[in-house]
Amino acid sequence: MGEVGLSQVCETVRDLVVKNPVIRTERLSAFYGKLQALKDVSIRIPTRQITTIMGPSGCGKSTLLKTMNRLIELDGGKVLGKVYFNETDIYSDKIDVSWLRRKVGMVFQKPNPLPMSIYDNVAYGLRIQGIRDRSVLDEVVRRNLEIVGLWDEVKDRLKEPALKLSGGQQQRLCIARALAVKPEVLLLDEPTSSLDPASAKRIEKLLTKLRQNYTIVIVTHNVHQAMRLADHAIFLYMGKLIEEGPAKQIFTNPKSKITYAYLNGEFS
Repeated sequence: MGEVGLSQVCETVRDLVVKNPVIRTERLSAFYGKLQALKDVSIRIPTRQITTIMGPSGCGKSTLLKTMNRLIELDGGKVLGKVYFNETDIYSDKIDVSWLRRKVGMVFQKPNPLPMSIYDNVAYGLRIQGIRDRSVLDEVVRRNLEIVGLWDEVKDRLKEPALKLSGGQQQRLCIARALAVKPEVLLLDEPTSSLDPASAKRIEKLLTKLRQNYTIVIVTHNVHQAMRLADHAIFLYMGKLIEEGPAKQIFTNPKSKITYAYLNGEFS
């Protein structure tokens, strides 16, 4: 599809308005040095739904995710355009980036528990905020381990190193650590790609439950996973937004031939 065709698709995308989005972008472009990873991307992330970001390798999925809480800056990336969280420009000089990253948490592709105990992993964010009351920490640790389905598995070994947990348990622990600081949005970058099928299924079930209270944005290379989870879907190709909208519409009646080809496995 040529530039004119892509432009026409983008115009259609702008008509798919999500009311009261928790995150939205306006003509967002992202760069790593001279490499442009995103090109004029305007999207809306609906509140308390699961939004999946799909597209072939190298299309800018992870970069888009990292612009939403400014983690792109830690990778040496730069942005042009706007990103709003609850209508606040997150790239404003007035933004406290630590606050932003608590409100918009991140879980990575490979589980990354801290080199400390299971308990201390979950309590870490609260301690950074200056919370030292043991009863408060105990309650937060227990509640969030229960939310991710880990409490019964680890309650008798909270002082053991988190790195002793299995891969699936480590990923659930990382989600508990993110939830402990009371985020509004949870960003996940291919969170099941390094897990076995049973552990991946458990994470999917957990995310479905979490959307009752959190806005979830997940990057996935797995179309079937996107179909199982998504309320809202975003499809990127070569750094450009091709389609955005209700997941049912995207998966059953895509407007773009590129989206159709991707969903039918013609490229990945």
